[in-house]
Parts: sequence; structure tokens; C-alpha cells
Amino acid sequence: MLHLAEGLRLPTNGLDYTILAIYFAVVLGIGFAARRSVKTSLDFFLSGRSLPAWVTGLAFVAANLGATEILGMAANGVQYGAYTVHWYWIGAIPAMVFLGLVMMPFYYGSKVRSVPEFLLHRFGPSSHLLSSVIFAVSSVLIAGVNLYAMAIVLEALLGWPEWVAIVVAGFFVLAYITIGGLSSAIYNEVLQFFVILAALIPLTVVGLKRVGGWDGITSSLSASQGGDFLTAWDGTGIGEANPLGANWLTIVLGLGFVMSFGYWTTNFAEVQRALSAKNLSAAKRTPLIAAFPKILIPMVVVVPGFIALVMEPTIGQAGSGLDYNDAIPVLMRDLLPNGVLGIAVTGLLAAFMAGMAANVSSFNTVFTNDIWAAYLKKGREDGYYLKVGRVVTAVGVLIGMGTAFIAAGFSNIMNYLQTLFSFFNVPLFVVFIIGMFWKRTTPAAGFWGLLSGTVAAMVNYFWLYQQGIIDIPSDQGANFVSSIVAFVVGGIVMVVVTLVTKPKPVEQLAGLVYGTKSPGLDLEGAEEGDEVWYRKPALLGWGAIILAAVCYVPFSF
Repeated sequence: MLHLAEGLRLPTNGLDYTILAIYFAVVLGIGFAARRSVKTSLDFFLSGRSLPAWVTGLAFVAANLGATEILGMAANGVQYGAYTVHWYWIGAIPAMVFLGLVMMPFYYGSKVRSVPEFLLHRFGPSSHLLSSVIFAVSSVLIAGVNLYAMAIVLEALLGWPEWVAIVVAGFFVLAYITIGGLSSAIYNEVLQFFVILAALIPLTVVGLKRVGGWDGITSSLSASQGGDFLTAWDGTGIGEANPLGANWLTIVLGLGFVMSFGYWTTNFAEVQRALSAKNLSAAKRTPLIAAFPKILIPMVVVVPGFIALVMEPTIGQAGSGLDYNDAIPVLMRDLLPNGVLGIAVTGLLAAFMAGMAANVSSFNTVFTNDIWAAYLKKGREDGYYLKVGRVVTAVGVLIGMGTAFIAAGFSNIMNYLQTLFSFFNVPLFVVFIIGMFWKRTTPAAGFWGLLSGTVAAMVNYFWLYQQGIIDIPSDQGANFVSSIVAFVVGGIVMVVVTLVTKPKPVEQLAGLVYGTKSPGLDLEGAEEGDEVWYRKPALLGWGAIILAAVCYVPFSF
């Protein structure tokens, strides 16, 4: 899944390991500090719905900024060039804005503890149980990706055996989530966000200086890779060949709409951070605040990929000894002195732990509330479910260790993750979007739409694509197509089933369907200052959309 060259061993010394030890100590300290606020299961799973928007917003973006993204998107920058920015400016920002402006009032107003629980209120127990199982499986699979990738990286960079890296990182994630619950995970994610930036910004700045700035990158890569390499849209016409294996239509529909909206609006590892906000205004602003740093992340993730390609022109080529995934480690090895090197290694480790913790904390919430409490052990006292949540956290970490090796059969980190998203998140999105905007949608339609969309995506990928029945140039292109297939099939099935089955009474849909709202929601938890102009969700949302569009300008000509 992740191959790193043998010659990437970093010259770390005692100073670097001291920085790493300090970070681990702070992580555990935050866990113990957060423990004081954990008295109920709501405190453990959703931080008592008490956190301010700036905290949940930074945690929202940090939960996504795992090392799989850092290494994977830098690798994509080397392999695909400026096409990689699509994952951010069209593949993230519009969906994050939609989540904040349109979907958070439904999530937060219905007082659900998880995304699957929303389906329980809207469609009933069949859809709820199916989505809970799907999400629990996908969470531990994604947590395993982070853990396995981290082990490979630390083995290559520091010489740690894989099992040592897995045990060490898994132990610390397990410890601080078990001790302090979601609050511990979120406050650690805020810390990890700044640690990650402290690692990536110096790497980018020193790298740019080494290669002669942006002018040096453009002149070198235009000469060696062709004129389209640093443009986002050239070569994406229908029928044109490009390294990404996708045209503008599959980029806009497959990545920008279906896959992106499916991930950002239904992935509970992200939505959980917004649900922990202290009121509706803070919940709506959580993904909107996160959108602004997300817009700028390519500058410290994709650009280092370009720098690595200038410094090592043969990276990714047969016989070079360097794979695309080596981009960030190569820069760390060649550019950073001791001390700064320790910060960079700590930043990578923080990124892995952030990605794993986000999925483990969401897994324990869904399994405890949506499977254990809902179907296996109903009606117990709150303290019982708090204990179950802590036990399930340990189980989730252990399963994550086991599922890590499933990813070994995939040649690229991001390909594997995008495949999982097309299977699990896109079918869930079509159920949500139709159920939210069409009151007539029936409980049976929700279940069969989710099941058929999931099966359709798997059939397209494993049978039509991998067996060569249809010709798609790359795994990423196949993921875009699988997402579109899942959305279309799930949507058609939902419409057909709705027309032949009985809907829920309208009075049971308050706060669950567009045009309705939960009674008293606008007043609940409102604070003075929430309505000042710079906190207006619409302003934040449209500001993020405009800024993302402006960022495309230098990559469009």
C-alpha cells in the first residue's frame, strides 16, 4: 500500500527524540485534563455539546488532515501535478459549505448523537441498523490505513519495527480517548493541527528556497513534465488523455459532487466534531471555519510534491529507488536540520494519530449508541453505556491494528481511501439528500437505496473495472465512476420504492426534512455575539467558495 525507499533513514538524534517525547507527554496530559469533564455518556461521546466553534472548526480540519492525506496528496502532486488541487477546491470546499449551511440544522436540531441515528428518525430501524454497521466497518478500515501507513513511515525514517510503531501510536490514541472521550480527541486534534503546520511550513519554505521559488518550479517542471502539468484543467476534455485518467465531467460530478458531498456531509468522523459544538450557530460555523485552512492546505502538501520532483526528477520512475510516496520523506531527509527534523517527525506522527483518533472516536459512538444500546442492550443506566464506550474504544483500536493489513493489496494510499468512500459514503449521501428534500420518501426507500447504492459501487469497481469489462484509465478514475454509479442507482431505487410504499406522516418529519424545523431550535443555546456580521454562516460559506475559486486562477492558464 505504501512503499518507501530504504535510503530514507533520517539522521535523528537526542534532541529530535526529546521533542517527540514532549509531544507524547502533552497528548496524555490533555487526556487527563479532559477526564474531569466526562461525567455522562453525552460528555464522553459528544463533549456534552459544549465546545466553541473555533475549537470544533480546527478539530474538523485536523481530523481530515491525517498523514495518509499528507503523504498521499504530496505523492499525487508528484504523479498528477496540479490536477491534485481538485481534491481541495472542488472536492472539499463546496461540500463543507453545504454541510454548514444546509445539513447542520437537521443534524443538530434533531439532537442526534450520530449520523446513523438521524436515519433512525427519518427512515426507521432498518436503514439505521444497516448504516450503523456500514459505518462501523468503514471506520475501523480507515483507522487501520492510518496505523499501517504510520508503521511503514516510522520504520523507513526512524528504523522502528512495524509492530513497535503500531503498538506505541495505538496505545497513546487508546489512552487519551479512553481517558477523556471526544473532548480529549478534539483538543488533541487542535494541538495536532498546529504541530502538523509547524512541520510542513518550514519544509515548504526551505524547499522553495532550494529550488528557486515558484519560478524555479514552473520553469523546471514545464520543461520536464510538459505545459499541462501545472494547470488544473488543461487536458481534461472528454476523450483527452491525462495522468489522472479523468475528464472535467467525472472530476466535477464524480469528485466535486457525488464523492465530495458523500464524504463531507455524511462521514461521522467529521460531523461528530460539529455535533459537539455548544449551539446551532457554532455547529453551522464548524465546517465553515474549517474550510478556510482547508483551502490553503495544498500550499504545504501539494507544493512540496512539486519541490520533491524538481529535486529528484526520477522519483516514481522504475529503477530510481524512490516511489511517489517518498516525496515528503525525501524533503525531510535532505532539507531539515536536527531539532526541526524532530518537529517534522512529530508532525507526521501527530497527523497519523489525528486520522486514527477521529475514526476510533466516531466508531465507539456509533457502535455503543446505534448498535449496542439500540438493539442489543436497551434501557440500561447512563453509566453502563459510558463504560461500554470505553471498552469499545479499546476494541476499535485493536480491530484497526488488524484491518491495517487489508490495505496492503492497494498500490496507493489515496486510491484505497477513495475506494472506501465510494462504497460507503456516496450511497449514504444519496439517501440523505433525497430524504431531506422529498417529504414523500418512505422508510423502505431509505433502506433499499442505501443497500443498492453500496452494492452498485462494489459491482462497478470489483467486476466491471477490475475484470476489464469497462475501460477506465486509472483507479482514481474508477472511483469517480463508482461514485456516480452508486449515486444514480441508489437514487433511482429510492424513487421507485417510494412510489410503491407508504411514507411517514408529515407531523413526524419536523426538523428532518427541508422546510421544517425542530420546535425551539433557534433559541436553544443562543449566545450574545452569535449574530455579528463576521460570524454569519452565509458570509463565511460564500467567502470560502469565492476564495477557493480565486485559488484556481493561477492554475488555470
